[in-house]
Amino acid sequence: MHIEFARFSPADTEALAAFLTGEEWPYHVGTQDPEAIRRRAAEGGYDDEETRTFWILADGRRAGLVRLQDLADDTPLFDLRIGLPWRGLGLGTAAVVWLTAYLFTELPQILRIEGTTRQDNHAMRKVFRKSGYAKEAHYRQAWPAQDGTLYDSIGYAILRDDWLAGTVTPPDWDDEQPA
Repeated sequence: MHIEFARFSPADTEALAAFLTGEEWPYHVGTQDPEAIRRRAAEGGYDDEETRTFWILADGRRAGLVRLQDLADDTPLFDLRIGLPWRGLGLGTAAVVWLTAYLFTELPQILRIEGTTRQDNHAMRKVFRKSGYAKEAHYRQAWPAQDGTLYDSIGYAILRDDWLAGTVTPPDWDDEQPA
């Protein structure tokens, strides 16, 4: 499978609205409203100085979406969505490897990249680990699902120095002094 990344343009707004509302996103909070998506796109919310959005193209077909956020900061975040027919085929890992190289190459002020996922999103947690990200945070009952269930939120990050060296430096989890 040939994977490419194509930057979102305003001409893609209807395709974006269809993609985000066309299926369930069980690990994302809130519902997607087509009008809100169109409005956000018209206001530059998917492509401006703070945000860049890219389609993940698998053999030329729109299979997923990567939204890079907080680009003026030294620690951007990202949102990754893979369409249901394309899950489990390696697109998530390819996207995270690509976005990591893109951000560290295109934006030299970036020191680290962060991402979070729900504790039960085992596929995304595996993607983070395979892509060189270290687990840095575990927030208990911090991620509300649409039905009101509270899940733990897990934070991962990669440091520029680790990316350059091809290493993963875990945090010091035992740094507290005895009481």
